[in-house]
Amino acid sequence: MCCQSATVCLVKSPALEDVAKLSLAERLRVLPDPRRRRGVRHPFVAVLLVAASAVVAGARSYAAIGQWSANAPQQALARLGARVAGALGLRIGPSAATIRRVVNLVCPGGLAELTGADPGGADSVAVDGKAARGSRHGTSPAAHLLTAMTADGRTVTQLRVPDKTNEITCFAALLARHDLAGVTVTADALHTQRVHARFLVEEKKAHYLLVVKANQPELHRRLRSLPWKDVTARRYDREIGHGRRETRVTRALTVTGLGLDFPHAVQAVRILRHRTDLKSGTVSRQTVYAITA
Repeated sequence: MCCQSATVCLVKSPALEDVAKLSLAERLRVLPDPRRRRGVRHPFVAVLLVAASAVVAGARSYAAIGQWSANAPQQALARLGARVAGALGLRIGPSAATIRRVVNLVCPGGLAELTGADPGGADSVAVDGKAARGSRHGTSPAAHLLTAMTADGRTVTQLRVPDKTNEITCFAALLARHDLAGVTVTADALHTQRVHARFLVEEKKAHYLLVVKANQPELHRRLRSLPWKDVTARRYDREIGHGRRETRVTRALTVTGLGLDFPHAVQAVRILRHRTDLKSGTVSRQTVYAITA
């Protein structure tokens, strides 16, 4: 497996059905140890399990992960498979430097595939990209990750977007190995691409819900010009969170036969958002368009 090419990682990962019923430790044993044999002191899987346990416990940096490892009880280290040292058989957790080095060497695509959830049977899968906080190192840019998640918050898979490219080139590679039949895939305006729509509907037998913004000017103009005033059925949603009160008014319109030039588009959606900042009292209004198949 290659830690540089996300596409290669995804292709070489084990078949998902082969690892679906395995525990996390058993899944991680499928990954090859990227270290040279000489000088290895800590078991490969144990290092990954210690890092994962520390993050679950609230660690948000390698320093915090190393601190958790150094202070973890012997029983926890034993269950995680930490190495044994001395005549008393004490368990020794890996240091922060060791954890950083091993995690940086691990094949990211293979790790994501092995630990991801099966999207089969899910109502929807959301695709989104984010820069990994704290991943910038020296002159190297921050790692940009493209992730697919189910509606209930389970990560399906993720890959690192190679430098000098963008999320668009990684969309198909991210989802290619998964059974998405009947699943609605949602994504932001960056992925409102004709090739993505055809890939989802024709190859994956999935549905899509894609946001349309000004990066698709002609499509956005056509959506704005649809007869929204004639739509009588509306949905109202109200919620309070993140320091604001928001009201959303949603209208849906069937677009077959209306000349909307986008592959497999069946319906268009207009969402009118009214937001009130609870601290300042500032009121804002935003209109969002989306298409679905």
